[in-house]
Amino acid sequence: MGCTLLSALWCLLIVFKLSHFLQTYYDVFSRLELLLPCVFGVCLALVSLFGHSTHVIKFANGAALLAWGGVYSKYLANRKKFIQQGHGPLPHGTWVNPPPNAMAPGDLILTSGAVATGLHESVGHAAAVVKNGGQLYALSSHMDSGCTLEPLADVLGEVKGFYILLKPTEHIDQDKSQLLTNLAQHMIKQNIAWKTQRNRGWKRLIIGLPLPDASKKRLLKLYHCTGYDWLGMFMGRVQKDRWTCIGAALELYHRAGIQTNPYGTGLLGFGTTLFDPIMPVRFLNDPAFKLVMKGSPNGISGSEPSLFRRLS
Repeated sequence: MGCTLLSALWCLLIVFKLSHFLQTYYDVFSRLELLLPCVFGVCLALVSLFGHSTHVIKFANGAALLAWGGVYSKYLANRKKFIQQGHGPLPHGTWVNPPPNAMAPGDLILTSGAVATGLHESVGHAAAVVKNGGQLYALSSHMDSGCTLEPLADVLGEVKGFYILLKPTEHIDQDKSQLLTNLAQHMIKQNIAWKTQRNRGWKRLIIGLPLPDASKKRLLKLYHCTGYDWLGMFMGRVQKDRWTCIGAALELYHRAGIQTNPYGTGLLGFGTTLFDPIMPVRFLNDPAFKLVMKGSPNGISGSEPSLFRRLS
């Protein structure tokens, strides 16, 4: 009886959230949140079905199995709306590797790479586009150099794999574009100041130790602050002076007043940021952005509905 009840309640919970799981199919954790309950729910119903139970319980288990079968059939049907790109799925029709002339200030670039490979996601790195002096630049953050603002052409040329493009739903006029540029430059200065301070503090600490010079030199080489937010890879926090790649883009948008979905709220959404890193792939379902699709006029998806609305 307990197995039957648990399977049925679990199925009801999954059905209640099924629309969300199908819309976020590209997120590996979202797929696991759907598939693992299916496996365990079916197992619980089977255990109860073939156990010593009444006809009523067996009927309830049969109904639960049919419901789980319906959930899985919906999952399979939804999977056909996506294609495998790199190590994860993307919606059919996504424009892969659009040219630079399809990009504008405020755009968000998501790329494949080592992080995406490790997470089995389609994309794992992010950069926000800004304009300075008539030239497009990309703001991001790297493990070996911290926050960077580099020419867009150079950034795209270094992508090993592919990239996709998201455009903000909010209109980016000239004033907003200049604001994004000013904010990006200020973030670079903040990041440089922070890592310089950390490196100086480490150097003062090591020099003050009663150790031979050779040992001090080894310790100085042991640690060098690059300006990257390493804890941000495991927590959903966004700091004021150091970031992950997606953290830098998110901070830029928030400083510019562009509202996005809440990210990194933490385990069970309690706001702790624990075990809830901000993953670039989740921006595919953010209503603040529109995924650029093939066939959009001049590469601009202004008339293209967001992924959330298109798959609902």
